[in-house]
Amino acid sequence: MANHQSSKKRIRQDEKKRLENKYYAKTMRNALKKLRAATEKEAAVAELPKVTSMIDRLAKKNVIHKNKASNLKASLASHVNKL
Repeated sequence: MANHQSSKKRIRQDEKKRLENKYYAKTMRNALKKLRAATEKEAAVAELPKVTSMIDRLAKKNVIHKNKASNLKASLASHVNKL
């Protein structure tokens, strides 16, 4: 267990960040599922920029890796184009 005040504070901060990152990552995964489940091309095309923006923001905050973000965006774009 931590002995110093600063290390106790660091533990509290890390827990808050972990929960926040977990929430945003789950939100992104739900958006991905919704986009992949879309059957109408117009709806998917309208939703793609929002999801892409969300992925970019999470990569910028290091919630997900930048290469994973790139791979997700590419696969989503190809999925929407196939509709």
